[in-house]
Amino acid sequence: MTSAWVLIALGTYFLLSKRGWMPNLGPLISEWWPAILIIIGISMIVRRSSDE
Repeated sequence: MTSAWVLIALGTYFLLSKRGWMPNLGPLISEWWPAILIIIGISMIVRRSSDE
């Protein structure tokens, strides 16, 4: 369910960005994407260990 909300949020952001209604975060994301993946992975591990 969470992944669906993430996809909806990303789609909305890209649509609004394409229309010029949101700032372009492309350069920021292209620089920080490894850290974003690490944070997502850590949160998944923490969530899984708290469920057990």
